[in-house]
Amino acid sequence: MAQKSVSYLRVKILSALSDPVRLELLEYLADGERCVCQILPAFERSQSTISKHLNILYEAGILDRRIDGKRTLYCIKNPKIFDLIKDVDAIALDQISELAIVGKILEASVK
Repeated sequence: MAQKSVSYLRVKILSALSDPVRLELLEYLADGERCVCQILPAFERSQSTISKHLNILYEAGILDRRIDGKRTLYCIKNPKIFDLIKDVDAIALDQISELAIVGKILEASVK
């Protein structure tokens, strides 16, 4: 039962990170708390689309939000999320490096 809960949380977090716009939102919020009114102009997406993505990140526990009058402000809840993204980048770099090696072998074989 506990393992299912852990798996569910993993899937929820990883799923929230599986969209390029959401990753861009995290990068944008890396410098600190931002109001939706600041976030919207930085992205060429509709207000409803950005709100949907922010909510997915919030529901996954990646972002925190607070209401200040009529403004909704978002911030990174746990900066460890950037460590996870760096780990994913390292894995991607390994894969790119492997592809480069394979490419050189293929180039040599057609000469």
